[in-house]
Amino acid sequence: MADRSLEGMALPLEVRARLAELELELSEGDITQKGYEKKRSKLIGAYLPQPPTANGAAVVRCRLQHSEGAPRRMLQAGNIGVCDIRDAAVRERAASTAGNRPLFYFRFGVDQALPPERRAPVTPSSASRYHRRRSSGSRDERYRSDVHTEAVQAALAKHKERKMAVPMPSKRRSLVVQTSMDAYTPPDTSSGSEDEGSVQGDSQGTPTSSQGSINMEHWISQAIHGSTTSTTSSSSTQSGGSGAAHRLADVLAQTHIENHSAPPDVTTYTSEHAIQVERPQGSTTSRTAPKYGNAELMETGDGVPVSSRVSAKIQQLVNTLKRPKRPPLREFFVDDFEELLEVQQPDPNQPKPEGAQMLAMRGEQLGVVTNWPPSLEAALQRWGTISPKAPCLTTMDTNGKPLYILTYGKLWTRSMKVAYNILHKLGTKQEPMVRPGDRVALVFPNNDPAASMVAFYGCLLAEVVPVPIEVPLTRKDAGSQQIGFLLGSCGVTVALTSDACHKGLPKSPTGEIPQFKGWPKLLWFVTESKHLSKPPRDWFPHIKDANNDTAYIEYKTCKDGSVLGVTVTRIALLTHCQALTQACGYTEAETIVNVLDFKKDVGLWHGILTSVMNMMHVISIPYALMKVNPLSWIQKVCQYKAKVACVKSRDMHWALVAHRDQRDINLSSLRMLIVADGANPWSISSCDAFLNVFQSKGLRQEVICPCASSPEALTVAIRRPTDDSNQPPGRGVLSMHGLTYGVIRVDSEEKLSVLTVQDVGLVMPGAIMCSVKPDGVPQLCRTDEVGELCVCAVATGMSYYGLSGMTKNTFEVFPVTSSGAPVSEYPFVRTGLLGFIGPGGLVFVVGKMDGLMVVSGRRHNADDIVATALAVEPMKFVYRGRIAVFSVTVLHDERIVIVAEQRPDSTEEDSFQWMSRVLQAIDSIHQVGVYCLALVPANTLPKTPLGGIHLSETKQLFLEGSLHPCNVLMCPHTCVTNLPKPRQKQPEIGPASVMVGNLVSGKRIAQASGRDLGQIEDNDQARKGTIANSLTCVQLHKRAEKIAVMLMERGHLQDGDHVALVYPPGIDLIAAFYGCLYAGCVPITVRPPHPQNIATTLPTVKMIVEVSRSACLMTTQLICKLLRSREAAAAVDVRAWPPILDTDDLPKKRPAQIYKPSNPDTLAYLDFSVSTTGMLAGVKMSHAATSAFCRSIKLQCELYPSREVAICLDPYCGLGFVLWCLCSVYSGHQSILIPPAELETNPALWLLAVSQYKVRDTFCSYSVMELCTKGLGSQTESLKARGLDLSRVRTCVVVAEERPRIALTQSFSKLFKDLGLHPRAVSTSFGCRVNLAICLQPHRLWKLAEQGTSGPDPTTVYVDMRALRHDRVRLVERGSPHSLPLMESGKILPGVRIIIANPETKGPLGDSHLGEIWVHSAHNASGYFTIYGDESLQSDHFNSRLSFGDTQTVWARTGYLGFLRRTELTDANGERHDALYVVGALDEAMELRGMRYHPIDIETSVIRAHKSVTECAVFTWTNLLVVVVELDGSEQEALDLVPLVTNVVLEEHYLVVGVVVVVDIGVIPINSRGEKQRMHLRDGFLADQLDPIYVAYNM
Repeated sequence: MADRSLEGMALPLEVRARLAELELELSEGDITQKGYEKKRSKLIGAYLPQPPTANGAAVVRCRLQHSEGAPRRMLQAGNIGVCDIRDAAVRERAASTAGNRPLFYFRFGVDQALPPERRAPVTPSSASRYHRRRSSGSRDERYRSDVHTEAVQAALAKHKERKMAVPMPSKRRSLVVQTSMDAYTPPDTSSGSEDEGSVQGDSQGTPTSSQGSINMEHWISQAIHGSTTSTTSSSSTQSGGSGAAHRLADVLAQTHIENHSAPPDVTTYTSEHAIQVERPQGSTTSRTAPKYGNAELMETGDGVPVSSRVSAKIQQLVNTLKRPKRPPLREFFVDDFEELLEVQQPDPNQPKPEGAQMLAMRGEQLGVVTNWPPSLEAALQRWGTISPKAPCLTTMDTNGKPLYILTYGKLWTRSMKVAYNILHKLGTKQEPMVRPGDRVALVFPNNDPAASMVAFYGCLLAEVVPVPIEVPLTRKDAGSQQIGFLLGSCGVTVALTSDACHKGLPKSPTGEIPQFKGWPKLLWFVTESKHLSKPPRDWFPHIKDANNDTAYIEYKTCKDGSVLGVTVTRIALLTHCQALTQACGYTEAETIVNVLDFKKDVGLWHGILTSVMNMMHVISIPYALMKVNPLSWIQKVCQYKAKVACVKSRDMHWALVAHRDQRDINLSSLRMLIVADGANPWSISSCDAFLNVFQSKGLRQEVICPCASSPEALTVAIRRPTDDSNQPPGRGVLSMHGLTYGVIRVDSEEKLSVLTVQDVGLVMPGAIMCSVKPDGVPQLCRTDEVGELCVCAVATGMSYYGLSGMTKNTFEVFPVTSSGAPVSEYPFVRTGLLGFIGPGGLVFVVGKMDGLMVVSGRRHNADDIVATALAVEPMKFVYRGRIAVFSVTVLHDERIVIVAEQRPDSTEEDSFQWMSRVLQAIDSIHQVGVYCLALVPANTLPKTPLGGIHLSETKQLFLEGSLHPCNVLMCPHTCVTNLPKPRQKQPEIGPASVMVGNLVSGKRIAQASGRDLGQIEDNDQARKGTIANSLTCVQLHKRAEKIAVMLMERGHLQDGDHVALVYPPGIDLIAAFYGCLYAGCVPITVRPPHPQNIATTLPTVKMIVEVSRSACLMTTQLICKLLRSREAAAAVDVRAWPPILDTDDLPKKRPAQIYKPSNPDTLAYLDFSVSTTGMLAGVKMSHAATSAFCRSIKLQCELYPSREVAICLDPYCGLGFVLWCLCSVYSGHQSILIPPAELETNPALWLLAVSQYKVRDTFCSYSVMELCTKGLGSQTESLKARGLDLSRVRTCVVVAEERPRIALTQSFSKLFKDLGLHPRAVSTSFGCRVNLAICLQPHRLWKLAEQGTSGPDPTTVYVDMRALRHDRVRLVERGSPHSLPLMESGKILPGVRIIIANPETKGPLGDSHLGEIWVHSAHNASGYFTIYGDESLQSDHFNSRLSFGDTQTVWARTGYLGFLRRTELTDANGERHDALYVVGALDEAMELRGMRYHPIDIETSVIRAHKSVTECAVFTWTNLLVVVVELDGSEQEALDLVPLVTNVVLEEHYLVVGVVVVVDIGVIPINSRGEKQRMHLRDGFLADQLDPIYVAYNM
């Protein structure tokens, strides 16, 4: 029903007033359209004629029509057809602009064709939207300032059609503010059942519409009706539990539907149903413990069960990202290597300025009035002596009562007193502290303008320079440190303050005021009269005419947070007051109400300076009173019949919200309402709304006078008050798209994105203004171009104090014409405002230089972005005045960040919906992507003293990760458009041509080998009695014999049977191993289950026993009990164990001689281990390979019987097992065995043993090294005191199957250097499944020392990380950008040959290529031991041949990528040494954008990004990069990490992170060798078992 019907209805006055308020609330966004309709129909329901149908049906029908998106033109109850009016306006405009379209379309004057009664002032009874449009000065429809809100809603409606789905982030319960189920259920529309919707849909035609009225509720209900399964509707959440998630996941996983629109619900995440994932081996999944021990799951690899919530969300993210992105860009600039960052090309269709060159605009002449005083002090003297009783300033208390009235007489006498005391009472007579011309700080609170005014004029009279600043409340106020720097640079030593303020400053225990952070040492001087001495009768201040001395310094905060001081001379001060007096028509004894800050800007110029020149009476309203009573300034205007009021648009908005219960307001006395932030284009909406409401209270339209000002140019322009109400202000409706290119275009018909601007009046009297291009040479703009406004006048600032360079750029600008001729011989001042001069000399401002963000070459203004965000039903979710918009530079371009304070009562779901809609709105209206949108809890953003958001401080917190948001949405996929092109793999060139290419370019084929085993004599007389800790070889032999007998008698084992040895690290394990060999059996060493964690560790033991087909299991009595315990029975089927033999109970009798000599090719033992990719693999080691292995190690490490070796490694697989069990028996040296598990309780154990036994060679793992570095970091002094000495260690080898961890080895070396550890003692080794040790660093220590080489370890090289992604090796200098340090993996063992081959073509590679390391050696393993008999894998890994070149040699493929480099070092035999560099496992390398990335590189960057990240692991899932970080800190910090992680990966690796998962410490699984198990982690993540603190899905 149209609103017109209300006119005929007899509605009581209060109902009409309430309706008007509702209208206002709707226009302000305080209530939604739906809430508005509900309340409205309630109000007028009693006065409406009842329809014949049942009431309920009508309501339901109407609501559904709405939620299904009925076209807006169907005028339902209260839903006025705004589109009609808008269309009419558009048609009218099209008609009028057909033919040659004028460049400007400004509207001045009133449409005279309208009958006069249509122009009647609006009254509350007709204050509906419809009437408001027809009445307010009858402005053309398109100049309405609320058009933007409608544009935003229409833009969102378009998005609704596209049904964009964004996965909602997951949060842990403790992070969610409200935990009740109903907190998550959306508003009531969503419960409209689906069949109702479908019936309605049939009657309506298609349910999508282009102009549906967008509300939160409708969006959700659209989502429900539009998607196949819904997790948002409350019913499915509570009944289905995880069922809904399962269904959703299945649907998403199988069909990839493009139109799902309901984000998965957070509630099912925390519901009690754990999501069961089918797992083989009958292992159960419990929600609590992450199941890392189960190796079966690891093998799922890419076939991970996808019916889990996490993968559903990822699938949803993938689908969202599949939508076409913006058109690709063509040209590139080279960023130092093949990876080219795209450079934004100018859009050929972009608008270009076409107008003529502008002319500088001259203001009216500054009238020379005879009675204007020669200086401001002279004016004060005149009024203070002629009219001492005239009121000068009235201050208010927080109740709105006058607190104090300062008269001109008091102001004059007190200022003199202050001046006298400053000059004569500080310091001594001979050495006064303050001399004329010195700077003095004025520190007065906002509620005490009188004291501040007295101090200000006291300084002027004393000829010292006041610097008014804010009161520092705490030692760490936002921005206060920068103010301190300003005071320091101004040489301020004295601060004037009031008594109350002085008492309120923070004090030290002794009562002294502490020095604030960054502040100089100050003397605090209280200016209250009672503390000052009276000046002698003959003393009089020296009052001169205004000159070029500095009068005062106004502080200005820059975009980056730094604070500058703008100096204003006495002549500029006086001229400015004169210009304001003339422009505003000030007369003596007028009353002016001031709400603004009196320390700076418009508040200072009108309320403290110009008022005194004209003997005006200022009523000052403190900010504290405005907070309590936003209407106070209006009440004071009425009470004092004030002629002028100085406010900001914020004060007008507050008054609108609060005016409801006021009846007796009359604003007819106002002749001028100065809007201080009129330069913000968005102040127009407050002005319009204010006029609409208060027009009925006597406010005239021509009274509203926006002004533009800047600290540098003072008042730039101000609208003059006129008496002619028929002369409405100038307005323009500009295309926002044009503005981003700096071009003024009248909005074209179909565009949603327009900016309605109002003029800020004319140029100031006596000034000249022009606009120049914002960057580069200050060239004049064209008439249809936006530029920076520049002013040439006496009344401007003079300089930035103490900064001559910046002063030159800002205060001494000489604009030039296109021919290069200067416009004027006098310098202009840059105002920092972006705008243009329109018809009639009116000045229009469209933004500020400080708020400018240049994204991909287009200019966006922070204020515009804020306005768009606020137009998305803001008041339900965020606070209006608490939004910060700034840009951060990521990957060579600016990225937009929005931070807002969230209302405490909005739910997760609501906030998330609001955020995604803000992103859509900004994308539609500004055609720019938002990089990050963060919501923080209420009252947590840093504030400026007057309550605004401190922008630079907020940005600083964001960048250092201390903002602590409660919601974050990152959209790097949409806004980062300058990533390098994905690499196209070349069609494979044949390997032979690669070979030829390498030869032609002079690159040698990458191959190397260790010394030849044949040439070295092996003096192998192992003495039999060497002590091996507590077991000599004889004792070992006897014990092994007993075990062999036991195996044959009790176990009834045959030759070649497999025996699992489940022992803790120690002597028993070694004895059992040799016992098996004696009995002809094949031993398999297995790590025993952890008694505290049987559930996760026992299944792995069981699996190895089964996979290795062990016929028997040998162990100790203790573990024997553990394997049969109740806990074990819960984890595995204990009946399925093979026979278990307990070796603590050995037969007593002497065994017969049973030694069976072995055939060299038979199996000696099986080596089982879980790789980093989570695959359990066992390799077969023959007797021949084992002997060759021991011999090779003995020669490389020079292990002779006299040696002692300390081994701190796990003895279950790889080189650790060989060193622990085999080498000492083979070489006859003594081994000191230290189980690494012992270090967890006593980190110093290993190093103490090394020191105590004076060991020269020791072996450890990275996890041991890390334990020592972390655990002993602070204890080096006490260890030194205990006699720990590492000076005898010549080699400390880290045993690993990965790229050397250079940072860890370096920090270990540095840390223990004080304890005598030689910096070059630490080295690394490299082995893998096919060959357990390929490289092992011998001790080169003493030889190097003899050669006299010093400096860094010669085996570290720096390679270009970007080249590495293309499988190329390019050496760079240390510290160059994108350099990656790589350490040699040790010297190649004797008898080992290595070649680098292409993993795909199997051709040999040159040494500038990264390829797979292939190895040929006598100690290669002979194959995998598998039950499946996977022969192809077997032959490929162990029996590979090159595709050309040396095709005869049989190589084993290590599965690791690396390269060889010939170094400058020489071997013992004079040959140059070949160094092998391992880069990473082929299985773990990630193919992204056609390039090969190694997880460790990305992880290193991420760990550096924030101090709270302790560990990180990355993996890919469906082409998305998933980053898991462990958080060491409070859960509130979790969301800080999301933007930082995204930034660092973009900057350093040119990759967009798809998912960021924040987890607790210890969640990333690490195997016994200290390697991350990333695939394992991936499986846990996809099965939703990590219990993450937060999961962010970057869009």
